Order: sequence, then structure tokens, then C-alpha cells
Amino acid sequence: MKYPKSILLVCVLATQLGFAQKQVKLDEIWNGTFRTKAMESVNTLNRSNHFTRIENATEQAQVINTYDFSTLEKVKTIFDNAQFPQIKSIDNYVFDAKEEQLLIGTNSTPIFRHSFTADYYLYNPSTKTVTPIATHPVMEPVFSNDGTKIAYVYSNDLYIYDIPTAKTTRVTNDGKKNHIINGISDWVYEEEFAIVRMFDWNSDSGKIAYVKFDEKDVPEYSMDIYGTGLYPTQDKFKYPKAGEKNAVVSIHIYDLKTNKTTKVDLSEFNDFYIPRIKWTNDSKYLSAQVINRHQNDLKVFFVHGDTADKKLILNEKDKAYVNVHDLKFLDNNDFVWLSERDGNNHLYHYNKEGKLINQITKGDWEVTDYYGIDPKSKKLFFQSTEEGSIYRGIYVVDVNGKNRKKLSDKLGTNKAIFSPNFQQFINTYSSSKTAPQYTLNKTTDGKLIKAILDNTALESKLKAYNLPTKEFTQLPTVGGLKLNAWIMKPANFDATKKYPVLMYQYSGPGSQQVADKWLDSNDFWHAMLTQHGYIVVTVDGRGTGYRGTDFKKTTQYQLGKYEVEDQIEVAKYLAKQNYVDGNRIGIWGWSYGGFMSSNALLQGNDVFKAAIAVAPVINWRYYDSIYTERYMKTPQENPQGYDDNSPITHAEKLKGRYLLIHGTADDNVHVQNAMTMIESLVQKNKDFDWLIYPDKNHGIYGGNTRLQLYTKMTNFILNNL
Repeated sequence: MKYPKSILLVCVLATQLGFAQKQVKLDEIWNGTFRTKAMESVNTLNRSNHFTRIENATEQAQVINTYDFSTLEKVKTIFDNAQFPQIKSIDNYVFDAKEEQLLIGTNSTPIFRHSFTADYYLYNPSTKTVTPIATHPVMEPVFSNDGTKIAYVYSNDLYIYDIPTAKTTRVTNDGKKNHIINGISDWVYEEEFAIVRMFDWNSDSGKIAYVKFDEKDVPEYSMDIYGTGLYPTQDKFKYPKAGEKNAVVSIHIYDLKTNKTTKVDLSEFNDFYIPRIKWTNDSKYLSAQVINRHQNDLKVFFVHGDTADKKLILNEKDKAYVNVHDLKFLDNNDFVWLSERDGNNHLYHYNKEGKLINQITKGDWEVTDYYGIDPKSKKLFFQSTEEGSIYRGIYVVDVNGKNRKKLSDKLGTNKAIFSPNFQQFINTYSSSKTAPQYTLNKTTDGKLIKAILDNTALESKLKAYNLPTKEFTQLPTVGGLKLNAWIMKPANFDATKKYPVLMYQYSGPGSQQVADKWLDSNDFWHAMLTQHGYIVVTVDGRGTGYRGTDFKKTTQYQLGKYEVEDQIEVAKYLAKQNYVDGNRIGIWGWSYGGFMSSNALLQGNDVFKAAIAVAPVINWRYYDSIYTERYMKTPQENPQGYDDNSPITHAEKLKGRYLLIHGTADDNVHVQNAMTMIESLVQKNKDFDWLIYPDKNHGIYGGNTRLQLYTKMTNFILNNL
């Protein structure tokens, strides 16, 4: 195994100075050595100023405890699975609106990224009894608002379980795998619109609205599952790739009194999406968001529950694309809307008739999360980048846009969970130098009420490793534009020496890798590489997020052009620095980052010596319709945009060392991408390395998989860069 010469210099220097730096080991990254303590599974209640958590009572038993938000003191234990042998684990739970009953989910089986089935039991705290709501696993059970019924989906059909009679009504009858889905999203909606449940109860519990997906004409993707049997099996599911047919969607309203279903007339639209439906606070009206296939024209309708007549409330348009957001209604059915229309993501106040009342937030910064509004004070709480694009702060503002105030007091990344009465909030703070800290704070001024949890023990443990700090800076690219970046240098960095550089990025539209927050597993791996004498650099190029829409949407219709130019230009800039060995610059990334690292090595073959691409998109023609067309239109409309920056197009240019990695059970970025790239490089007679993981999905994990993967990548870097 070859090692960089700089390692010998590090060893000599450490010996001379008596410097003891504990080495980061790969297994430590994955065995929990650097894991932070966290305040997990906090669920706020609505009728009391409490929150609940799943906690371990013993090694075998779990409980759901209630805590007072104002004091953080435990109020009571609501549920203890030790009393119910049929519930071996509490995977999730759902309260009814009155918080008098709850559903306990157990025996969960994942489907895709967010979706799963589970066995659900209805628990009545007053009688301390559990009742199965079905004899089979179901999806997404939800109480009616009066607490008398539970709606759920089973085998692509919608059902209603009546609690007093224990009888079940089947609402739809046409559900069939790979044909019709009722009330649950298809693969592409789940992945790209981040939604699974596509049904909703109205406030008086008399109606259910749901979306039907007719996916009969959607092309099918087949995935071999190798398993341990004598013969592999196949998993087949509908996956609309760019330019192919999507599921035909429709909205239906089921009336529980008449047992009749009414279809909402959307005949004026062609080839469209319904990313969200939600009943307003008025039980008569359903809100529905409809967006065109190009995703640059979004309409919000209020639909009358009895007649299915609809009224246009809001129409959001953009030259590039419109982001989809959840609607949050005020008591009077006014609502708050997030929009990028002024060049940054900000909050807007609309009345129930769709009239804009005012823009709530404005400025050269972006709202990154909207937490809600206090109905009494009419104050809104949100997270933003007001202190800089790499930071996150917590703020409060009046609904009229006045009296904006910062509630967080530390520069870095702050996240908040607000109490039901909006009197307190739990703040999670971290930075690249400070491990996560949890505190209880006042919403009036942000002042500390009490500390909850910190990770000082981990910080003390890490002192022995003398890890490098992230130096946040800006680096130049085309036209003198400055790009956000961080740099990790060896702890004993010597500016008179020359170091190899490994660049890491993701670069996808609206993404961010350069942020002042605590370290993740890749950061510890990068720190380990600095201990081997490498400098690690991450740069957020054009197309990434939180620097305004012009910066983010500059890559529209040409994914992989400007982003790749930026990585190449930064690499050339780094190569000119006195402390950088310009002949030893590499790059790596995962998913979109794998697409980028492949292109950077090929198109920047005069500057990059090596690249690792994990689960990369190789041609956007192979990726799903919603994500790809949002930025590229269809391949039929924009063939050059798809092909000009595909790594396949540039395969002939390969000079440096290339490691391509993929999982065969990747339902997201299909292994077809890797196979196509492999065949292209083979036919070009190019020498490269590749590694395929059987039955592993886009995350490539399970057992020792991550350890083996990063061992492979480490050896590749040490031997080739």
C-alpha cells in the first residue's frame, strides 16, 4: 500500500515535538464512538402544554412518557408496552384530536424512503386495553377529528374503522399494486414531494378527501433481489423516468353519511401533479395544490366538500420552478405562504379569499423553516439565514411584518420545537466547533430557562484526537464570483509544505454542504484523512441554496454545467496555492455528488488526479420525472441539456483514477446508471475501479457495509492521490 510522503513528515514532526494525536479509526466512525446524545422523538400535544416521547424503560420495554413543556418535568407514563406482549416495540404512535386515545404501531416493514406498513393497535388509556384495528399491517392510520373513526390504507385501498362498533368500511375497491393507488402516494411523489399520506379528514369528521393514482401506463422498473436463495427474485414497481408517463392523478371526496364519492373536476389540466391536499379549518372546504408538469405554475384551490366546486385562491408562477410547501391555516382560514417571488424565500399572509394582505418577512436572506403562529399574539416563529447563508437563527415577527426579533443567541445552526401555547421552545444549537446542545428558552426574548442536554463529554473525548477545525471562507470561480467553502487542514499544518487535496461536494439544486453545524460521519472520515496528510475542501457552487434564487436557479436546464465549472475552477485556484500539491487533487461525492465527481474528473482531467463516485446519476434521462424535469424540462424538449453534461458523453476523456460504486437494490438512482458508465468506459478501453453492493439501496448500509465501503474508499485515496 502506498502512502503520501507527507505522512512520514507528520510522524517525524509528531515525534520531535512530543505531539500525541490519537488517530481516528474507521470502525470508530461507524460503531458509535463519535455519536452525539440527542433529545429524540419529541411530539408536541395540542390540548395541553405537553410533549411526549418514546423512551426505553428497560432493555426489553418501551414507554411513552408525557412531559410538561414549561418545566420539562415528567407528568406521567401514557403507555408501557411491557403490559402488552403483542406489542414488542413502539415504532410510532398517533393521538386522536382530544388526546384521549392513541394508535400504537409495531412490526414496521419499510417500503421506500418514508413509507412503511405496520400492525396498529388502538389503546384506550381509561380502560388500559389495546385492540387491533385490522388483522394485517396497514399504512398511515389517522383518527377522525371526533375520535370515533380511523382511516387507513391497505393494499392500495382506503378503509374506515369505526371504533364504537369495531366495524370496517371499505371506501375504495379498485386498488391494485402497480395499477391503482388510493390515498397513498406513488414512488415518485414520496421521493420528490416528500409525502406518503394522500388522504385527509375534514374538521367535522363527515368527509374524507383522497388522491387516486392511476399508474397503469407508467413504465415499470425491475430490480433483481439476490438474497440467499438458489434463485434471485425480482421487485417490480412503477418508476416514471424523465419524459415518460406519470401516474394520472385525481381528487375524490367521500361522504360518510351518504357513502357517496364525488370526483373533483380537473379536466382543464393536462399532465399535472397534486402534491398536497388538506382540509381547511372550515369543514366545508378542502385546499388542493395543482402544479403543471414543468412545475413553474402552481395553483391553490379551495374545493367545496358537498359540490366539489373549486375556487382559485392563489397562483404562484416562476420562470424556472415553484417550490411546494405545506399550507398552514390561521383560525379564520387565512394562511401563510412561502414564496421566492422577490428573489429570496419569504413568508406572505393571505386571507381566505386569496387576497394578499402583506409580505411578512423581507430582506436579502431566506426563511428556511416556518414553525407556526401563536393564535393569541399573532406572532409567527421561523428559522432563517439572516446572520449569513451558512448560519441558522430562530426569529419571531408579528403577522403584519413588524417587530422582528432574534430569539437564538449563538452563531451557528439553531433549530426549534415550540410549545403548544408558544410560551417556550426547545432550541437545538450546534456549530462546527460545538456539539449539539439542547436548551429550554422563552419565546418572549429567547432567554434561557434551563439547560436540557449537551455533549461536553464527547467534546472532551475528541480533544485527544486534536481534530482539525473547519475554516469557513469564500473561494473564487468564473467571473470573480465568491463561493462558500470550508477547508480542513492537518492539525500540524505547515504552510511551507505541499499537501494533496480531496474535494467533497454534493452540488444539487438548492442543497448546502457548507454550513456551520456539528460534524457528521463524513466529517470524521475527512478528519481522518487530514491525519494522513490531506487537506479536505468543500465548495458550494452555483445552483446550491440559501443565496437567493438567481444563484440557485442559474443551473436551470443545464444540470452539471456551471456546477462542474465551479469545482474545476476552485481546484485550479487551490493548485496555485503554495501549500497545495497541484498534481494531487481529487474529488468525491454521493448521488448528485457522484454525478459531479465523475464529470469533474472527466471534464477537468488536467486538474483532477482521482475521483470517487458513489451511487451517481450518469444521465438524467435515467432519473425520475418530478426531480429531473423540475430543473431540465423533458429530454424531448431539452436533449442537449441532458446529454452535454452526462459523464457518458465525456468517457473518452478519462485520464485519472476513477472508482465507481453502486448498490444493486437502489430504487432511487438505479444501478443501470453504473452499468451504463461501466460499459461506456470498457468500450473506450479505460482502466478504472468499480464496486457493486448486492441488495443495497441508495444509502449502501447494513451490517459492516459502511465500514467496508469507507475502507475501500480510504485505500483508494491513499493509493491514488
